[in-house]
Amino acid sequence: MVGETALILPTLGRSDRDVQASGEQFVTVEDSMSEVHQSRGRLEPASPHLLSEVAILCRLARRVLGAGNPIPWEDFEADYALIRDRIARVVPDFEDFNARVAVPGGFRLPNPVNSMTFRTPSGKAVFVPNDLDMLDPPPGHLVLQSLRSHDQWNTIPYAPNDRYRGIHDARRVVLVNPDDLTDLGLADRDLVDIVSVWTDGSERRADGFRVVAYPAARGSAASYYPETNVLVPLDSVAAVSNTPTSKGVIVRLEPVGAAG
Repeated sequence: MVGETALILPTLGRSDRDVQASGEQFVTVEDSMSEVHQSRGRLEPASPHLLSEVAILCRLARRVLGAGNPIPWEDFEADYALIRDRIARVVPDFEDFNARVAVPGGFRLPNPVNSMTFRTPSGKAVFVPNDLDMLDPPPGHLVLQSLRSHDQWNTIPYAPNDRYRGIHDARRVVLVNPDDLTDLGLADRDLVDIVSVWTDGSERRADGFRVVAYPAARGSAASYYPETNVLVPLDSVAAVSNTPTSKGVIVRLEPVGAAG
């Protein structure tokens, strides 16, 4: 928690049926191939009192902005197609949004790579080299990256499994090269605390992770988020993208119960 008070607003998942005043609704998603298509839930919601994300946002807007606001929040909540109509009016490449997404498979958004059209003086793609700054952890430390499992969507785990990496019924795990484990005096399945160290001398701790011997690169380690989010300070961000530095965290692994 980043504040003394937090609001938890239970909401429908994308796997749940979403029925509003105008009938059953769907949302749209863009996959890694730039294809925009429908996402429609099939499961009965866990409770009749759960609201969709759209309903929550529309009701908050109506209460915060007042009755005189010209945006038809109540209509948006009742019929998501009206929101897509507004998107079609203002977002490039989303013209006729509702009609195009109704086609099986949806539609592909143009981008320079799949259209081979580059808005550069030469009409060609421009590649820019960048210097690679390698992290150099001190002895006894590793460079940790946080990642998500196969059965996870962003920060939401749907099951405690990871088919990508052969992990089952576990999320508080840290994957380490077997040779690094030997150097650190650890063994597969040991229980450790992960401690991140920062240049200002501060440390942050994530307790109770099971070590898994894994063919990772020497000197590196990996663990799931959001379980390891606590290891990264809020002000530790990348220089340009401003994203958290969760792919390069210098850590040490402390056996649970170790002195000190």
